[in-house]
Amino acid sequence: MKFLFVVLACVAFSEALFRVPLQRVKSMRQQLAEKGVHLALSDPALKYEPYKSLASAVVDPMANYADISYYGSITIGTPPQTFQVLFDTGSANLWVDSVYCNTQACNAHTKFNSTKSSTYSSTTKTFYISYGTGSLYGIFGYDSVNVSGIVIKKQIFGLSTNEPGQTFLQAQFDGILGLSYPSIAAGQATPVMDNMMQQGLLQDNLFAFYLSRNGQQGSEVAFGGVDSTKYNSQIYWSPVTSQTYWQIEIKGFSINNQETGWCSQGCQAIVDTGTSFLTCPQQYMGYLMQAIGAQADQFGGYYVNCNANNLPTLSFNINGVNFPLPPSAYILVQNQGGYPYCQVAIQSTYLTSQNSQPLWILGDVFLKEYYSVYDRANNQVGFAQAV
Repeated sequence: MKFLFVVLACVAFSEALFRVPLQRVKSMRQQLAEKGVHLALSDPALKYEPYKSLASAVVDPMANYADISYYGSITIGTPPQTFQVLFDTGSANLWVDSVYCNTQACNAHTKFNSTKSSTYSSTTKTFYISYGTGSLYGIFGYDSVNVSGIVIKKQIFGLSTNEPGQTFLQAQFDGILGLSYPSIAAGQATPVMDNMMQQGLLQDNLFAFYLSRNGQQGSEVAFGGVDSTKYNSQIYWSPVTSQTYWQIEIKGFSINNQETGWCSQGCQAIVDTGTSFLTCPQQYMGYLMQAIGAQADQFGGYYVNCNANNLPTLSFNINGVNFPLPPSAYILVQNQGGYPYCQVAIQSTYLTSQNSQPLWILGDVFLKEYYSVYDRANNQVGFAQAV
């Protein structure tokens, strides 16, 4: 399943950046595994000139746990009710747990109470959203939403009414704030970013992510501009190839600087803050694990010897620029029974793009290494070396 976790903190700048701090947390799969519940690996794709100004607002720091999940806080309603949400470039809807839901998952989280908000407007329109793992039912409503000082009036959002199963029970967040294009929004709901643009709330119609690594805090999502303190190279841009997810073209893929030829005819990639791992097209997965020297584990994933010192560097060619991914980025060291366990943070997908090209998902494993900018004004994604 694709998931990220983000935290927001309000830092106000008169003409600059809205910063949302992100917190890192364990994935639901990892937390359940520690309790002896092992979920089958599911396809995370199933849900489915550089800027010089600072952003208008920054949510920072986002919470960060184990370098694989990030989340942050927003408020909804009047007076404000606070929720931790996953900032997700791989979905388009905003939803939170609500008092209308009494499943175990809902009862473990903060719930929105519409009767306590003087600005809430109800609807009779219901929705159903299915992610790679987990699903929910709900009803739409309208209210004011505050994202690190950016107040979006009459924002449509989902109030959960049923969250079956165990998926959301272990989640650290109370909902998801989708940041992809409106074409994939359930119920044709207008996404938060689109309302920010339509209400003229941003200096520039873009947002950007910095995801910390090596157990450090300080992750953030910025709205309205970029935070130049979070990267140390120029921003390299690639056009969006499908205005659904944040989809771009991969022109080549190499292992230790040796071009594989896998994407010589072109591959596509979804840039997804809501997917913890890197996701590889199924037809290449076996070759890639062999090149890494990985072995299959009993849960359908892969691992390597933690003492291995010759793991390869993987590299993506995006719009003519190579973006290397060192072993430290795609190997997760975990504790298993008091011993280190080195998991390969790469999964496979059977899905292809709409034009039948192989499809990668550049999740947090990739995005920890590169500051990413999502430009709605010019429909392009930018990457720069993260600090």
